[in-house]
Amino acid sequence: MVELIDLALKWLVAPLLAFAWYLHRTVQAQGVDIAVLKAVLQANKEVHDREFKEVKTNFKAVMDKLDSIEQYLRK
Repeated sequence: MVELIDLALKWLVAPLLAFAWYLHRTVQAQGVDIAVLKAVLQANKEVHDREFKEVKTNFKAVMDKLDSIEQYLRK
């Protein structure tokens, strides 16, 4: 009976525990990777929004300038 328990521990329980430990480590690493990717995505979104706002402002300035040129030419 003791030999059977020893055999079960060696060939069943130990590999299952090792596999569970490996899965735990992998999931933890992926959780960290996902958190980093979310932070990078948020930073990129903020930069994109800022650049888009700047382009929009510059485009408005160009259009205002064109309007003033048009007004000058109509006189």
